[in-house]
Amino acid sequence: MSSNLVDRRNRVFGKGAPLFYREPLHIVKGEGTYLFDQDGRRYVDMYNNVPCVGHAHPRIVEAIAKQQSTLNVHSRYLHEDILELAERLTGLHKEGMDAAIFSCTGTEANEVALRLVRACTGKRGIICSDAAYHGNSEAVGKLTHVRRKESDMGSDVQCFPYPQMFRPVADVSTDSLCDAYLNGVKEAIDRLNRAGHGFAGLLICSLFANEGLPDIPEGFMSRAAKIVREAGGMVISDEVQSGYCRSGKWWGYEISDFEPDVVVTGKPMGAGVPLAATVSKRAFVETFRQTGYFNTFASSPLQAAVGLAVIDIIEEENLAKNASMVGSYLKSELKSYQKQHEIMGDVRGHGLFIAIDCIKANSNREPDREIAVRIVEGLKERGFLTGVAGSEGNVVKIRPPLVFGQQDAENFLEGFKDCLRRLDGE
Repeated sequence: MSSNLVDRRNRVFGKGAPLFYREPLHIVKGEGTYLFDQDGRRYVDMYNNVPCVGHAHPRIVEAIAKQQSTLNVHSRYLHEDILELAERLTGLHKEGMDAAIFSCTGTEANEVALRLVRACTGKRGIICSDAAYHGNSEAVGKLTHVRRKESDMGSDVQCFPYPQMFRPVADVSTDSLCDAYLNGVKEAIDRLNRAGHGFAGLLICSLFANEGLPDIPEGFMSRAAKIVREAGGMVISDEVQSGYCRSGKWWGYEISDFEPDVVVTGKPMGAGVPLAATVSKRAFVETFRQTGYFNTFASSPLQAAVGLAVIDIIEEENLAKNASMVGSYLKSELKSYQKQHEIMGDVRGHGLFIAIDCIKANSNREPDREIAVRIVEGLKERGFLTGVAGSEGNVVKIRPPLVFGQQDAENFLEGFKDCLRRLDGE
């Protein structure tokens, strides 16, 4: 059945559309933290960032059905609920972040953020990490893994080495290491100015999710933000993966300890309904509004109904606390396995966002993508769905819905230990 679907998919999508796992899954149902395939087998979803409050949450289902049966139109009518969503969303940030631009995807929201900082600064140049991912459009895609692309010192996008402690750029003290990474930020800004683009801003995932959730030198982000502003730029925090209580706090920038000028959110805020947002000061947003931007499907009553329901569920079910407590337990237990399993080079992360950095045995922390893939495939066989990420593709990425509980964590740990035992025996 699955092979027939793959063949059919290739015909109508064209070969090359990505699928997870060597043997793709045919998923037909979701409930809470679980997914079910066509044969009724249950899997624990430990990857999907879309249904952050759980698959098929009754409140979400009710909100969608009720609103769709009442009214769903484009964005150019007045409607109270979308204004309430904007007020609730901006209220979750620091004072002064008081206006929102809604869109449908994280890619769109990041593109809006780029256009906003360019409009506000009058400059074009953007800096990002050298292993970043912020979306799929032509403009935003220019920021994806810049170091892997053909070097163009004249480009209006320049990168710097992403900060990390596990494979640092130099064998120096933590303070000196922070300075080394900050010098990379300064050099990227200088390249933009020399090329004549000027400097508009920094776009960064607040937890460096696609880079592999690295532990970073203390003070790096706050100091980097200061460098950016002193150079006339603005700081954009991409919270599509890091926000909405993923880390145990509402925003990843609270964990990394910096204050952004612009915040981007996406996938989890709509629980499956396409909804994203770019939030900033009203003066900045109004400058951007002069570009004439609009989005037919954004700011709709349906998006508002779901967006409000998601915030209500997170607050009423205390999911930030759950992410913090269960995530801390899971990370601690995984760290305890490192002594017995050399391939587990590093375990890191925040809340229910954890990365296992896989390395080759008897190596100097050399990344091992193959073993990461084998772990992910082994976990799938045992009923747990994870993914591979990181700048070298060697990180096992754990990112379950926020309703992932203590028993789910204990069950996963048993499956993970069994997976490691199988690998040790080979």
